[in-house]
Amino acid sequence: MSYPEPRYLGDKGEINAVFRSAAAEPDIVSPSGTTTHYLAGHATTGGEFGLYKVDMGPKAPGARTHFHRSISESFYVLSGEVRLFNGERWITGGPGDFLYVPVGGLHAFKNDSDEPLSMLMLFSPGAPREEYFEKVADFAQRSRAELKDFQIRHDSYFLDMMDEPREK
Repeated sequence: MSYPEPRYLGDKGEINAVFRSAAAEPDIVSPSGTTTHYLAGHATTGGEFGLYKVDMGPKAPGARTHFHRSISESFYVLSGEVRLFNGERWITGGPGDFLYVPVGGLHAFKNDSDEPLSMLMLFSPGAPREEYFEKVADFAQRSRAELKDFQIRHDSYFLDMMDEPREK
């Protein structure tokens, strides 16, 4: 495997780094209390990747089983425990645990515990996921058809409730 073709052809480099303070307020606070920090969103990375810090409260529902057709998704647990569905079974991830889900891979996540959790979510390439996080709670209150259209526009294909894997 080789490196990709160069995209920067200058001789001296550029001053173009982007810093985000740990003290920055979250970009989204959902009705369930989950907060999302856009560490490196679509616009910041030019679509190379999207990196988000997600803090979930106790018993937060997360996302049902779904897949993406154009992006991979990765999870890195910073603190607490998260229940992750890897397409085959539910596993518990704790601090330092990592799950990579290639394009097309079934996955889900939730916080079943009585404690909060914090994790990083990485999408590659960096699709414009921010609108999805900002508006999904609103669309969940609309018709099933409107919600499904919204999800598909954002490359999120959810299993029907009847097909949803159950924990054993």
